[in-house]
Amino acid sequence: MPKLKQGLSEVVNKHVKAVGPSGIREFDQKISSIPGIVKLTLGEPDFNVPEHVKQAAIRSIQNNKSHYSSQKGIPELRQAISRYLKRKTGVTYDPESEIVVTIGATEAIFSSLTAMLNPGDKVIVPTPAFALYFPVIQVAGAELITIDTSADGFVLTPEKLQKALDENGDAVKAIVLNYPSNPTGIEYSEKQLQALADIIAKHRLFVLADEIYNELTYGVEHHSIAQLLPEQTIVVNGVSKSHAMTGYRIGYFAAPKDFVTNAAKMHGFAVTCPSNPAQYAALEALTNGLEDAVPMREQYHKRRDYITKRLQEMGMEMALPQGAFYVFAKIPDAIDESPVEFATDLAEKAKVGVVPGSAFGPGGQRYIRLSYAASDDDIKLAMDRMSAYMLERVK
Repeated sequence: MPKLKQGLSEVVNKHVKAVGPSGIREFDQKISSIPGIVKLTLGEPDFNVPEHVKQAAIRSIQNNKSHYSSQKGIPELRQAISRYLKRKTGVTYDPESEIVVTIGATEAIFSSLTAMLNPGDKVIVPTPAFALYFPVIQVAGAELITIDTSADGFVLTPEKLQKALDENGDAVKAIVLNYPSNPTGIEYSEKQLQALADIIAKHRLFVLADEIYNELTYGVEHHSIAQLLPEQTIVVNGVSKSHAMTGYRIGYFAAPKDFVTNAAKMHGFAVTCPSNPAQYAALEALTNGLEDAVPMREQYHKRRDYITKRLQEMGMEMALPQGAFYVFAKIPDAIDESPVEFATDLAEKAKVGVVPGSAFGPGGQRYIRLSYAASDDDIKLAMDRMSAYMLERVK
């Protein structure tokens, strides 16, 4: 086993070295070896990919679709994405110049942020938030500006946005909005988006709209801020959550041509192009599978109602998730522990795995995240175990 030559350990991108590991993955790995543990940690749909989508991937292999595709993705898929976004946002994106197919929404976020940011730039992220945004901003040499939304129902208010912009000036180059939200499940209403858009329109900054959960909402309609600010918005989405295709790794971003021209370079340098079988599967999903998310959404809705009811019976408070498949539950005041300490004790004693809220930035210090993208049996078992555990802890 080779040992790195002396002195080479310091030959590293200083921004990468400063970045810590994913709090979600790190904690999940830490507790995974506990015998018999039931994990509600990762956002991994327990449904299978729809059969017609799988067959499309198989046909592409049989038809020898095995060579490099266009770096931006196969034209047919970009055309399908354009039709989908027109239907969902009302905005027409040119498939040739304004859409890029990526390796999941993760790479769409990475390519978009690294293409726009320079050292010294600032990016606003309302928190608690999906932790991926933090290191990508850091690696680009930019500064992360967080806005704690925990006192406002986990929704960014126009007042707090304006305050952050006033304090940071023209150095702010972008704001990241993820809704429905990971980890809270909170969705933004059209009125709330309009209030934010009115402020953003007055400034020279991008909106990175991560809408990967847009097909999974419960009793509310999803609205894209791209409808209000098409000239400033980068829409990020994919088929991982809507079609349970997390392992296929197909996402995309759509934005005005001038931005895409540069961001597509970053994408091409990083990955060359997406996998052909996965692209043809995504093409099928967005052509003949536009209703595939409906049965999954209905099942998630039932699970949300069940898990929130059980948690409330344990004395835990939470904002009712309106989308995605997460519950962000507050640790009872009677338990004076950090979320890491609480989640560790819960895993070791009750054999239930959750994610400490501190992994999602400011506002999560008294919370845990539970994913209900798990089987009904696992959720019931986890709630039964957790109920017995909480009965002992909170007396």
